[in-house]
Amino acid sequence: MDLRTTSSQEVADYLKFCTGIVLPTGSLEQHGPVGLIGTDAICVEAIAQSAAEQSSMLVAPVLSYSPAQFNLGFAGTISLSAETFAKVFAEITISLMRGGFDRIYVLNGHGANLAPLKSAVHDLYLKLDAASPTVKIRNWWDFPPVNALRQELYGEWEGLHGTPSEVSITQHAVRAITRTDASPPQQLSAEALREAAGDYHGPASQHRKTFADGRVGSYSELAKPEHGARLIEAAANALARDFRDFVSD
Repeated sequence: MDLRTTSSQEVADYLKFCTGIVLPTGSLEQHGPVGLIGTDAICVEAIAQSAAEQSSMLVAPVLSYSPAQFNLGFAGTISLSAETFAKVFAEITISLMRGGFDRIYVLNGHGANLAPLKSAVHDLYLKLDAASPTVKIRNWWDFPPVNALRQELYGEWEGLHGTPSEVSITQHAVRAITRTDASPPQQLSAEALREAAGDYHGPASQHRKTFADGRVGSYSELAKPEHGARLIEAAANALARDFRDFVSD
C-alpha cells in the first residue's frame, strides 16, 4: 500500500492489524556521468513498492531532501543541513505516531542520512521515552543477499558512490544513460573506502577536485537493467521478511 494513494479510512483499517510503516529516505545529488540525480530516492522507492506488492505493508513517500553538501559542486544537487534533515524526520515520525503508528521502519538509500537519522531517534527517545515509537534504520544494500549479489556482480568496482548496483536499479526502474567514452575510475583502497563510509567526503570544493566526474571508486558503467531487476527482487524479499519480523516483535 502506498500512503499517497490511500484514504484516511483505509489507513485506519490498516492500523487495526498493523501499526508499522516503511519510511524510505534518499537524496537528490549527482551520481556520476550515468547516474540520475534522484538515484538514492528511486532505489528505496522501487524496493519498498516491490516489497509492498508481496506483503501487507504501508509505504510512506520518500524523504528525498537530505544532507549532500559534498556534492554541491555538481549541478542539480540539493542539500539540507544535517540539523534540518533530522528535524524534518523527527516531525514526520511524530506525525505518524500521533496517527497511530508505533513502528517506523526507515529504508535508507543515502549514507549521509545515517548520522542525523540516528541522532534524531536518540532525541525522540529522550523526549518521549516510553511513548516513543520504535524506529529501525536499515540501508537497502546491507541485506546479506543484496550485498552478496553486489559483490558477485561488481566486486571491488562497486565502490562507494555512483555504484553500479544503484545505477542498475534506476536503469530498470526509470531509464538508462549510456556513454561511449566509459573508463574505470580511480580504484580506492580498503582504507580509503572505510574512511569515506557514511558519505564523509569533506567540503564540496575539495570533493569535486578529488572526484572530478562524481564517481567515488565506482565503475558505474558496469550497470545493467537486468542487474537492477535482480537487486530489487533480492532487496524487496529481504525487506518484506525484515518488516514482518519488526512489526511482530
